[in-house]
Amino acid sequence: MLELFLMNENSNKRLTKDEADAFRIRWELVNAAEIEELRRTSVTKKLQQLSSLMLSVKELNWQEPLSEGEAAGWNHLRMAYHDR
Repeated sequence: MLELFLMNENSNKRLTKDEADAFRIRWELVNAAEIEELRRTSVTKKLQQLSSLMLSVKELNWQEPLSEGEAAGWNHLRMAYHDR
């Protein structure tokens, strides 16, 4: 699967180092813009979004609790994200 990310979108050849660097820089800019947008989002708006998500639980079939392994995996990702 990683191989797919290394492929140039216009051909079957691998990305060059310059293409990979440009790709990484574009995504860093996207991530920075998203972080700034989240910082500017009001608490009220975030709570509205959370409420909408919670109302979608049945439709998304998220009714079963996470297994211990799934919960541990999500907690690991959450801690890694907050520790960076």
